[in-house]
Amino acid sequence: MSDLLSGLGQFGLGNLENMNLYEEPKKAEAGEGGKAAPVMQEQDYLFDKTFTCPICDKSFKARTVKVGKVKLAGTDLDLRPKYDQVDLLKYDIIMCPHCGYASLSRFYKFLTSPQAKNIKEKISASFKPQTEEKEIYTYDEALERYKLTLANAIVKQAKPSEKAYICLKTAWLLRGKGEHLDTSASDYEEQKKQIDTEEDAFLHNALEGFLAARQTESFPMCGMDETTVDYLISVMAMRFEQYDVANRLISGILTSASANPRMKDKARTIKEMLVKKVKEKNAAKK
Repeated sequence: MSDLLSGLGQFGLGNLENMNLYEEPKKAEAGEGGKAAPVMQEQDYLFDKTFTCPICDKSFKARTVKVGKVKLAGTDLDLRPKYDQVDLLKYDIIMCPHCGYASLSRFYKFLTSPQAKNIKEKISASFKPQTEEKEIYTYDEALERYKLTLANAIVKQAKPSEKAYICLKTAWLLRGKGEHLDTSASDYEEQKKQIDTEEDAFLHNALEGFLAARQTESFPMCGMDETTVDYLISVMAMRFEQYDVANRLISGILTSASANPRMKDKARTIKEMLVKKVKEKNAAKK
């Protein structure tokens, strides 16, 4: 699984670092103008929210972004949200410090009995309880939480869409980390290259997962409608030169009666980029 889960050893879960993200498909079965205003720090947008773990039933606090305090500054081509005040992606993981259960906030309460059993046996049994409370999460700390979340998703045999969504948001987090590197550091280029490589690995796994989910799951998927998922797949497929896949799905959005004007505008942008990339690729072959 490359290095997607590297670093889990600090939680006592080094044996899970090489788990396969997606299982081989099985046959059908039953069944994140006066005085100058005071400068706001990242911690000023956060508060401690209390959660009860559905695995060990213990209460704990996690840093959470105050609703309505941050404003969306824009989005990347693949819909990664960007905020000026704080990167919300760093705080979208809820992790129990007692037993190691971790999940994106969207999925935290939704567990079946078999899934809980798997987590207790494969995560909680070896997990090293975490006691240090943080005022803010660094990108590296947030990344560790995302990797633990991915490990939980694999262990509980989550749907491909959930694992793909975790990979997508992890890639977004890595992109944020790369943007916040010290460009004057002597090893900046080396750090940036490493982060870009890791981002690509997570994006590629997100692409695989969403393609699989599109064939086996119904919509909405991770809170997204079909148009949004198809758009995301198209952008990722274009990144990895899977132009046929990208073109097919983007064309579907452009001819869809249900796709809203904003999404169609985004799709037209991708279509233009695709045409240009295909021409460049064909020219390079000559």
